[in-house]
Amino acid sequence: MSGIYLDNAATTPMAKEVIEVMTNAMQTTFGNASSTHQFGRSARMVLDDSRKVIADSIHAKESEIIFTSGGTESDNMAIMQTAIQRKSLGKHLITSAVEHQAILKSMKYLESIGFEVTYLPVNEDGVIDITDFKNALKDDTILVSIMMGNNETGSHMPIHEIGDILKDHQAWFHTDAVQAYGLLDIDVNVDHIDMLSTSAHKLNGPKFLGFLYKRDTIFSPPFIKGGEQEDKRRAGTENVPAIAGFAKAVSLVSDDEKKARQLKYQGFKKQIIAALEVNKIDFEINGTLSDDNLQHVFNIWIKGVQTEVLQTRLDLAGIAVSGGSACTAGNLEPSHVLIAMYGENSPRVTESIRLSFGKDNTDEEIAVFVTQLVRIVGRLKK
Repeated sequence: MSGIYLDNAATTPMAKEVIEVMTNAMQTTFGNASSTHQFGRSARMVLDDSRKVIADSIHAKESEIIFTSGGTESDNMAIMQTAIQRKSLGKHLITSAVEHQAILKSMKYLESIGFEVTYLPVNEDGVIDITDFKNALKDDTILVSIMMGNNETGSHMPIHEIGDILKDHQAWFHTDAVQAYGLLDIDVNVDHIDMLSTSAHKLNGPKFLGFLYKRDTIFSPPFIKGGEQEDKRRAGTENVPAIAGFAKAVSLVSDDEKKARQLKYQGFKKQIIAALEVNKIDFEINGTLSDDNLQHVFNIWIKGVQTEVLQTRLDLAGIAVSGGSACTAGNLEPSHVLIAMYGENSPRVTESIRLSFGKDNTDEEIAVFVTQLVRIVGRLKK
């Protein structure tokens, strides 16, 4: 398919190396990993090898990785399991106002059945204040869920500081790392993270697959009932070819590659900003250009131009961008992230677009995008 794809925060194209691994596994490793015969043992070996690659990527133990259907299930599992398991210790939970809907809707459900949830506000950089967090923390808080990096602005939350505060508290610490995994170096032990969610299709792996890291010192009953797969923690026959592909995708993003991609995406941002300034486009950045951010996400307020109109015109020009999270793109409600940052009456919430870069994007593509953006905005302003 031709065109310029700048919506990698929604999903990424599978890497050719991942497709090769998965194709080979589908042809040769079709056994059920729970079977004891040679076909099952072969599948189990691929499953175990893949689990080790993934565990090593966040400095976890292999026994702490639970394969799931993706980030949404991992988030739901972490939150629902914790609430059910620990309600005798308290019913207070803490999250932020800019979390993914998989977190926010889980929290809303728990509120409906008697739990108390504190939604921490964010500043105009899209980051929570640690003082607000400390003030919200109670003796009966049983769970804190704060995303590592935001999917609409790239803002990086103070994960290490939160983990350090919670290491001597009863609350378990969960982070949604769906956007950050594969771009940031993650060490669950250094950051005192108890649970962490990811999704394979955000780093050029297959869709409908992710994992939940759960520290082996914590226990909760299985969220999905059935067989005894995943050490009795998540029922359902493992998708061995996809898991092998996930491990391959993870192996492609070494520490050096992560740094290279972050620098590459930072360069794209500078290229776009310079071109917009030269062409006197009236714009502002939503969030911050901090070096600590997820550099693949870039949210821009194009003043006086409606999001839907600009997005449609760019699409007609063969360029894919978004107005926010793909998980809420089907409705006409403005971004809850931008509302939390700037207020519901800010024009930013209806005049902003999100660009998200991927490993295959080039400087030439960014130059074409900016040329088309300047042309379209110029015509719309006239």
